[in-house]
Amino acid sequence: MSTPPAPQALNFRNPIAVRIALLVGVVATVLGFIPLLNWLAAGFFAVYFYRRKTGSLLKVGAGARMGWITGVLMFPMWAAIFTLPEVFSGHLGTMMQEQLKRWPAQDPAVQQAITMFTSGPGLAFLLVCSLAFLFVVITCLSIAGGALGAKVVGRG
Repeated sequence: MSTPPAPQALNFRNPIAVRIALLVGVVATVLGFIPLLNWLAAGFFAVYFYRRKTGSLLKVGAGARMGWITGVLMFPMWAAIFTLPEVFSGHLGTMMQEQLKRWPAQDPAVQQAITMFTSGPGLAFLLVCSLAFLFVVITCLSIAGGALGAKVVGRG
């Protein structure tokens, strides 16, 4: 009697996990009209589809890892959607200038911030900070969805 093969580790070397995470990430990006919920759902469904494909139950930690893989693969898609319109339209700098104009104009710090956001390096810094924040939000929500998916799917 032969024993079933041991399940593969959940990392980027696991082709099944990467394929499922990429597919779920693309679908979640296409359904981008509900960003926070679909990032959470992406982690959940990555675990669900991994369970269906491999038959192996994932513990909460492994589900979180599957959600992390999904979030990491989904981030570049969302970064492109966020960055390309901002770079070509210049809307981000204009929006920041409008927000800063609501603050007291005589404050030297506000004037310095307005000057910074009108320059190229200031806008680049703002864009990098925004992308870092987007990465953290996407991956954290995908991790939470993966952990939730492992908890729910693991009951069956």
